[in-house]
Amino acid sequence: MPWFQKTFQLRPYPRGFHLITPEVEAALPALRQLQIGLAHLFIQHTSASLTLNENADPTVRSDFERHFNLLAPENAPYYQHVFEGPDDMPAHLKASLLGASLTVPIRDGHFLLGTWQGIYLCEHRDQGGRRTLTLTLQGE
Repeated sequence: MPWFQKTFQLRPYPRGFHLITPEVEAALPALRQLQIGLAHLFIQHTSASLTLNENADPTVRSDFERHFNLLAPENAPYYQHVFEGPDDMPAHLKASLLGASLTVPIRDGHFLLGTWQGIYLCEHRDQGGRRTLTLTLQGE
């Protein structure tokens, strides 16, 4: 299987940082066919992002949320883009800082993540709704 691509929606998550590795793996049964390869994950939104980080201690995810809220606070007096609510412009900033895509190696039908690594959905809006991911696999 040289290439495979799938677009799917995540269930709605509340604002915050959420471990979604199992949900992504479940959406990709083709992953199990690859001995070696790459997975590219792309989120099709400007107010949510993806990142890799700690998969064991949930306090890391809550610390991420608190820290990013300090980096990009709501209601900053210099924001001009305000018509979609006080969480919108900070969400765009956070999404740009973290990024819209990840590339993860594949080995023996699984993501080749470090022992303590997991894929995060970073939901930056209070009511973000369902988020769409496009997952592209390449390998053999």
